[in-house]
Amino acid sequence: MQTDIAPFVADSPHGSVAESILRKCVHCGFCNATCPTYLLLGNELDSPRGRIYLMKQVLEGQSATRTTQLHLDRCLTCRSCETTCPSGVEYGRLLEIGREIVDQQVPRRLLDRIFRSVVKFVVPNTFLITMILFLGQSFRYVIPKTYRSKIPKRESAPDWPTALHERRMIIHQGCIQKVAKPSINAAAARYLDACGVTGVRTSDSCCGALGLHLGDRDFLEHHAKRNIDAWWPHIESGAEAIVSTASGCGVTIKEYAELLRHDTEYAEKAHRISNMTKDVAEIASQESVPVLLKSSLYKKVVFQTPCTLQHGQKIIDNVEKVLARHQVVTTPVANAHLCCGSAGVYSILHPEIAQQLLDNKIVALMQGAPECIVTANIGCMMHLESKSQIPVKHWIEVIAPQ
Repeated sequence: MQTDIAPFVADSPHGSVAESILRKCVHCGFCNATCPTYLLLGNELDSPRGRIYLMKQVLEGQSATRTTQLHLDRCLTCRSCETTCPSGVEYGRLLEIGREIVDQQVPRRLLDRIFRSVVKFVVPNTFLITMILFLGQSFRYVIPKTYRSKIPKRESAPDWPTALHERRMIIHQGCIQKVAKPSINAAAARYLDACGVTGVRTSDSCCGALGLHLGDRDFLEHHAKRNIDAWWPHIESGAEAIVSTASGCGVTIKEYAELLRHDTEYAEKAHRISNMTKDVAEIASQESVPVLLKSSLYKKVVFQTPCTLQHGQKIIDNVEKVLARHQVVTTPVANAHLCCGSAGVYSILHPEIAQQLLDNKIVALMQGAPECIVTANIGCMMHLESKSQIPVKHWIEVIAPQ
């Protein structure tokens, strides 16, 4: 694609990156065929190609409008288009740059700014999240049905294994997950324990992905640095890896090296962190474990592959292979590449589109009559739970020893 980047962009840290990405695009339109919002809405401006045109106009000096902002906001950032693109266009990276510039030119309305600020303040705060969930769970039946379905059932925090092994791996605790679904990280710790590895808990927090969803780079960098500081002493003392049980967090942490590449204090550490970070599916597929650690909770499940796993981290089939090793059958899913509609805070900001995508996903998942839906990301799990008539679990919970 021919480009003529405006000076205000060309002279910024993003200029050369944005221009390089734009030049890779050849307008082929293959991306449109796998874009959930385009398939749903049928609007070219709600497709990757259409959004690239909008961003190109802004990057070349044309003023952004609320319409520009709306179409960029409607993107799920599922990155299915990146998997499809024959030219290797890094659409997700371009979208980050485009959203940041558009938001500078088109200030958001007051209520939108307040909502985003509240989300960024509450989500990483474990105490507030715990209190909000407690109140929601306690008064579930007086809450309107639309919102009631989004409140996860109360879980007690399971005990972690007490055995200490020579090998150690850090398990990222995260924010929402460790409060709403503490069973997931505990299950990962039990699985690692069976592999002869100690799962280490640290004082880490939100991975920072929320900043990417809301166009706040400062938020992202703050939490990335906080996590690096929490993990670093354990890395220096011999921890082998950082294990993520939420694919949305994992894809973000793996990008710390790129996100902090200009930071003189953290660039080198971020590079090492990114290289050390593994999704729990990568660990489970590499470790030598007994064929059956226990009798699985379910024998026939369907795996909803999060976009952040298949398109973001490019991890394909690992989960299915691990489940098969433990004699758990996975049923096929039509259009498995399409997003379920969760996409971070997307389901809150764009509930109508998110619900349509969820309805389509539930139909696709249920075709093989599974006993349980399993997934690999907390956001997808909670979104699916709001509509599913069968249990929804993280896949590691299905096979981890009790």
